[in-house]
Amino acid sequence: QVQLVESGGGTVQAGGSLRLSCAASGLSFSSYSMAWFRQAPGKEREFVANIYLSGAITRHADSVKGRFTISRDSAKNTLYLQMNSLKPEDTAVYYCAAKYGNSGTNYAYWGQGTQVTVSS
Repeated sequence: QVQLVESGGGTVQAGGSLRLSCAASGLSFSSYSMAWFRQAPGKEREFVANIYLSGAITRHADSVKGRFTISRDSAKNTLYLQMNSLKPEDTAVYYCAAKYGNSGTNYAYWGQGTQVTVSS
C-alpha cells in the first residue's frame, strides 16, 4: 500500500521559512517523479514544483521561483520543499504527489496534505 505522509507545516510570519517533508512508503521511490501542489481556500489546486527521478531536474512555478526549493533523498524515501521568504499568499494546504517515471502529467498517489499559514 502506497503512503505519502507530509509534515512540517505550521504558522509562520511573513518573511519566515519552513521545510516540508513527504515520507513515501510502499513504492520504489527512485522510480517515481515527485511533486508538490497546494490549494488555498476557495481556489483550485496549483502546481508548486516537481523533481525527476534522479533529482537532477527540477521545475518550480513562477510564483515560488527563487524562494522555494524542491529536493529528494532516495536513501530516506523522502521528498522536501524548502520554503523561504514566505508570503501571506503562500498560505495553503500543501500536498505531495508521486507518478511513475518521468513522463506524463497524472500523479497517481497523493498525501493527505499539511497546512501552511503565513501571517502578515
